[in-house]
Amino acid sequence: MTLIKTSLLNGIAVAIKMLTLLGLNKVLAIYVGPSGYAALGQFQNAVQMITTLASGAINTGVTKYTAEYYEDEAKQQAVWSTAGTISLIGSVLIAIVVIALNKQLAGWILKDESFGSVFIWFAATLVLFVFNTLLLAILNGKKEIQHYVTVNIAGSLFALGVTTAMAVQLGLYGALVALAVYQSLTFFVTLTLTYKATWFELRYLLGGIDKQSAVNLAKYAAMALTSAACVPLSHILIRNHIGETLGWEAAGYWEAMWRLSAAYLMLVTTTLSIYYLPKLSELKGSYDIKREIIQGYKIILPVAAVCGLGIYLLRDFIIRTLFTAEFAQMEVLFGWQVVGDTLKIASWILAYLMLGKAMIKLFIFSEISFAALFYVLTYYLTDAVGLEGVSIAHALNYMIYWILMVFFISAALRSAQKSNFS
Repeated sequence: MTLIKTSLLNGIAVAIKMLTLLGLNKVLAIYVGPSGYAALGQFQNAVQMITTLASGAINTGVTKYTAEYYEDEAKQQAVWSTAGTISLIGSVLIAIVVIALNKQLAGWILKDESFGSVFIWFAATLVLFVFNTLLLAILNGKKEIQHYVTVNIAGSLFALGVTTAMAVQLGLYGALVALAVYQSLTFFVTLTLTYKATWFELRYLLGGIDKQSAVNLAKYAAMALTSAACVPLSHILIRNHIGETLGWEAAGYWEAMWRLSAAYLMLVTTTLSIYYLPKLSELKGSYDIKREIIQGYKIILPVAAVCGLGIYLLRDFIIRTLFTAEFAQMEVLFGWQVVGDTLKIASWILAYLMLGKAMIKLFIFSEISFAALFYVLTYYLTDAVGLEGVSIAHALNYMIYWILMVFFISAALRSAQKSNFS
């Protein structure tokens, strides 16, 4: 499937997800307010870290090797059984730990131990959450884009229905519980679609651990665990810094801005995930890889830039329509945020080659370095210029990251001129 076809098909799911997110933005703005947004962001980052740890951080590797072994079903099944066994063991063990430490986690992440039961809800459904992401990784690697799109649509609708009902009835607590469980509910849709495929049987997920597959997946576990620790943790620290210095409402403005960025860039980022990762995993020659990268810059980057410009020009309308008058002060974040978003996509087009070709050392170095740099830049710039400093830090961080990616990926491609990537 080509990049354009993938983008168009994925656009259906993205359009529905964007509409649901826009609706959720309004509901959450009304029922939880700016400070509630900050709490939701903190919990969402905690969920990212916990689920990645529970899954063994192997889902990116599952997509990569499912795509790479497209002509060898036995090897694919070995990867799936290894991943499934690791995911089951990991999710059960982590769920027990989360339940035992629910109050401590609530106190650290949400600044309120009374929210401990939110973590219990999350832990109770963690196995379903983890297996949902595993099945999605398999569908992605098999290039079952239609099924992948269907599951994403179902997830968006579950998110809208569950979160709206819970937030309206129970406010912030209800929104947190909804965030904890809705992806677990989507598991049943994902399982049904995957189970109907001629190439899949449920027993493939729990057939034991294949040593070679485990070794291969471990490469991606190292990368995924680095991302799961660095990126969410840096965001938690940034929110804490903003909350403690500028107030928790200011932290909520930044969270609202970040969620808006994620929403409008969704078509671009999901296309990179479901098209580029499997495609780059298959390609061997540096010429073919360069051609895919150039195609990405011709198609994806302009879309991101135009969307960002539109968001900036309509910022006042967006704040009034998608949020409430309480969020008016987030207007100062838009300019530098959309610049940073465009630079992010420019760098990610190159950075996905690190995942596709398991460039472990470079990936781990860049994730740790730039998560730390984002926090450091935010710390000093918010102290110097106020809330706008966090958006300036975002733009500067991705400008430097892009320069680094150009340098290292160009060097990697030059060294591969006379040999193929493995």
